Amino acid sequence: MLSRTADHLYWMARYTERAENTARMLDVNIQTQLLPQSAELAEQGWRAVLGISELQPAFDEKYGLLTPEDVLDFMVSDPENPSSIASCITSARENARAVRGTLTTEVWETLNTSWLEMNQLLDGGILARDPGEFFEWVKHRSHLSRGVTIGTMLKDESFYFIRLGTFLERADNTARLLDVKFHGTGRAHVMAADRDFYHWAAVLRSVSAFETYRKAYHDVITPERVAELLILRGDMPRSLMACLTEVVGNLEQVRNDVSRETERFAGRLHSTLRFNSIDDIMQRGLHDYLTEFLEQVYELGNRVSRDFLLPLAA
Repeated sequence: MLSRTADHLYWMARYTERAENTARMLDVNIQTQLLPQSAELAEQGWRAVLGISELQPAFDEKYGLLTPEDVLDFMVSDPENPSSIASCITSARENARAVRGTLTTEVWETLNTSWLEMNQLLDGGILARDPGEFFEWVKHRSHLSRGVTIGTMLKDESFYFIRLGTFLERADNTARLLDVKFHGTGRAHVMAADRDFYHWAAVLRSVSAFETYRKAYHDVITPERVAELLILRGDMPRSLMACLTEVVGNLEQVRNDVSRETERFAGRLHSTLRFNSIDDIMQRGLHDYLTEFLEQVYELGNRVSRDFLLPLAA
């Protein structure tokens, strides 16, 4: 496969997944903002969202003072923010258009329709009226895109590059979403029991894992078990373990003459998840662990770009 074609497919998938995960991260913060808390704690929550996304400097330069409305505008509809939901859906559509002949009609029409509907929704003021409804729409369109891809695409290199992009992006974003809760603490902090429950329930619902948690643990929600579910459980679709399992498998399907070291790097990262325990992770500090994981996923993405795709811009 031509590197340019693989590059468009890979980034089409990454941007689609990034839009969904940005919606999930914003949604969980809006849910936690509904709980009784001081103005200072509420602002910390919004700053954590910007910080985890590495967008705090860009936001401060444009807006100065922080308000929830400005954060939502910046993270959802700002065309100058390449990681905003609107920018991601637009970029996914443009990458798909560039390789229109490689995709099935259903995949292209799903992405194109998402772009058209997004513009209509944002122009209609849905963000001010009901941001939660918009975030649900983003998640639904992402689910639809993945389902159509699996249901209509030939299982060839095109398919595997799409899946590779999806799961690398999901691993990155699951780690960031989990870190929003722990950001700056290094370990689970102590709250009132009822408030702690609603915070963690919001986190679980943001990754469609509330019912899954109940099935897996049959007990009260605790930070350690939420972390275990989203990091180490291979049967949880959005966990880091599940994502790296898919990354390793898809790399095997597209391997070439220069990708062996990249496969080894991905295999080592997968093994650290497979043979780790949540007690060891929590003892070390979850924030520190996730920071290192994100650095390794970033390096893995660079290696994939080097071995298969177009060179990254300097």
